[in-house]
Amino acid sequence: MDLVIKNGTIVTATDMYEADIGIEGEKIVAIGKELSGSKEIDAKGMFVFPGFIDVHTHIEMPFMGTYSSDTWETGTKAAAFGGTTCVVDFIIQSKGGTLKAALDEWHKRASNNAYIDYGFHMGMTDVNDNTLKEMETMILEEGIPSFKLFFAYKGALMVDDDGFYKALEKAAEFGGLIMLHAENGHIIDLYTKRLLAENKTEPMYHAVSRPSILEGEACQRAITLAELAEAPLYIVHNSCLEAVEAIHEGRERGLPIYGETCPQYLTLDEERYTEPDFNGAKYVMSPPLRSEFDQDALWFAIERGDLQVISTDHCPFFMKGQKEMGKDNFAKIPNGAPGIETRMAVMYTAGVLEDWITINKFVELNSTNPAKMFGLFPQKGTIAVGSDADIVIFDPEKEVTITAKNLHQNTDYTPWEGMVVKGYPVKVLSRGKVIIDDGKLTGEKGWGKFIKRDKFYPL
Repeated sequence: MDLVIKNGTIVTATDMYEADIGIEGEKIVAIGKELSGSKEIDAKGMFVFPGFIDVHTHIEMPFMGTYSSDTWETGTKAAAFGGTTCVVDFIIQSKGGTLKAALDEWHKRASNNAYIDYGFHMGMTDVNDNTLKEMETMILEEGIPSFKLFFAYKGALMVDDDGFYKALEKAAEFGGLIMLHAENGHIIDLYTKRLLAENKTEPMYHAVSRPSILEGEACQRAITLAELAEAPLYIVHNSCLEAVEAIHEGRERGLPIYGETCPQYLTLDEERYTEPDFNGAKYVMSPPLRSEFDQDALWFAIERGDLQVISTDHCPFFMKGQKEMGKDNFAKIPNGAPGIETRMAVMYTAGVLEDWITINKFVELNSTNPAKMFGLFPQKGTIAVGSDADIVIFDPEKEVTITAKNLHQNTDYTPWEGMVVKGYPVKVLSRGKVIIDDGKLTGEKGWGKFIKRDKFYPL
């Protein structure tokens, strides 16, 4: 065997045991005791996880008069340092453009630039007869079975209910999955205009303009339409009680409704918006941060199975030159924050060590479920013979103080500045190749390849 990882504690979504892992080329070929290979890594005292998968990223995305600041090179490098070995990024269809043109543009950006493997979701901003036909091609030929639509961002990304319903029908017909940003864009637009008319321009009013009840309403409406269309639905970045209550009610009635949340909604709260000197802009994202009560509601939703995935919604901007575009108008602050590098450490510390989730649930939420739902399993998302050798060797005793200057994301801040995490990736393998070795980059730009994904797999 080319490489053997010895003496580690393997942790999957279902099991935890001590064994060696044998790798040949890009695949796991053996799991057992006393294996030997041409090269060996001693993982004694370490957890050995399947590579983590982030199914919600926005890399080099045009948005709000600028672009998210991570390129495919910097974003996938940062992901690798954090233990993520595959991302599924959101293409954004240009208004009036075709899905194929958008796909070609994203392929051009990512090709030969990624350190880790990647796939794409298709973000649809125009639902019409032509794009509905293109959905079939995306699912059956291009390896893109998931489509994101927006109930928010009126005048930019938002679709209406009938377009959303038609997309649900088409996705269900061909084995695809609709993903939704669930906020009521009409009322948010109304609230925003009223607040600005009252000269309420600071970052804190971003959250005021998007109350949690509008997220809950959008979830309820979407679930109703999905039920009518007899289609599965995945609601992204849930942030509040009202959202997870709507998902819970739908699932209790047997509907195939799924949801994700993100580390920021589980660990940060709305008090951050009051930070002085415009620093509240660091946390301007949509949905906004909520209350500590909502954090607890999200953890309980994870515990009872209503939320199946933790992703990042990584959409970074620099404070200087980008976030400050909204210095005098919160509605002009680019919405988004970095998180692709810190997810694993933050969620292990806040989730596993605080007893919100087991270590197996940690793997399920961040690796196995994303792989299963988004057409990557069993190639990725587990440690098994025949799977890609995407592996994270994780030191549970390593303490790190998170600070922007020590991260690799292309931005000038992190929302978790100063947080002390316990447990950190020390070696990361992508398809059998060590790409992070004790804090040093050993991978190569262009190693990451596009993965055509299979149809939606209901959990």
